[in-house]
Amino acid sequence: MTTHVLILAGGPDPEHDVSMMSAGAIAEALRGDDRFEVSSVEIGRIAPDDLAGMPGDVIWPALHGRYGEGGPLQRVLEADGRPFVGSGARASRRAIDKLLTRDIARTLGLAVQPAGLFDAEDDHCPIDLPVVVKPVFEGSTIGLYVCHNDAEWSNACQASRIAGRPTMVEGFVAGRELTVGLLEQEGELRALPIIEIAPTSGLYDYDAKYLRDDTAYVTNPELPEGVARRIADESAGIARALGIRHLARADFILDGEGRAWFLEINTMPGFTSHSLVPMAAQAVGIDMQQLCAQLVCIAASCAGTH
Repeated sequence: MTTHVLILAGGPDPEHDVSMMSAGAIAEALRGDDRFEVSSVEIGRIAPDDLAGMPGDVIWPALHGRYGEGGPLQRVLEADGRPFVGSGARASRRAIDKLLTRDIARTLGLAVQPAGLFDAEDDHCPIDLPVVVKPVFEGSTIGLYVCHNDAEWSNACQASRIAGRPTMVEGFVAGRELTVGLLEQEGELRALPIIEIAPTSGLYDYDAKYLRDDTAYVTNPELPEGVARRIADESAGIARALGIRHLARADFILDGEGRAWFLEINTMPGFTSHSLVPMAAQAVGIDMQQLCAQLVCIAASCAGTH
């Protein structure tokens, strides 16, 4: 008996194109497994009645961003009643909010930089430069600016005003960018091998993530003693605190003194050819086909839990 997997793709968020790439890769992987029948549908915002009319035993919302990953779509999926891959609405809403997750991380003892809500009326940066200005509810470094001086701060402010979305400012940390993938195994989220991200030049931005092939990725990088275990434990801990299920990815910056600063956590990481959770899973012998199949089976076995 085959399981029909309905993959939702696209969405109204700025990461629409990334979602389409992720959905395509997931569909290709599942179609290579004769246990699954696969349908992939490009959506914007979806009404409950429209979703109800789409066939599928398990739904995979392969969307990234505020609507598709941050709770609104998950509320529609919960009302639909069919099992779906990824976190439920409450956990998704909490995790997409970078300011809220930072507060929760702080209560758990994770290191976080000072941060606050961006105010378009600010004449000066409220935090000592350098800082990072970025949307509260977006990923893929969309709308992110690193400001080392007043001119860069002014440019970031102008761009953020024009964009008109909730934006935050946080202290900038120079260092090594590390990411920890989490995958549900035997009923709990467990850390996959850590990956260090080393863009050839500049910021690990949208182009470096999805379009260029010159970014270096180091699996299980050499780190100061205790760092790998600590950030693996911290990633799993904040995921539990937020109520995340099935999969996630947490990002950190390791400074020159060996301190790992928490940045954010993502409840529906990318599944593109450049994506980090599939890369980390591959390092422990779980290829893309196995990873996608495992997530569908996990979702199917825990229908009704959010």
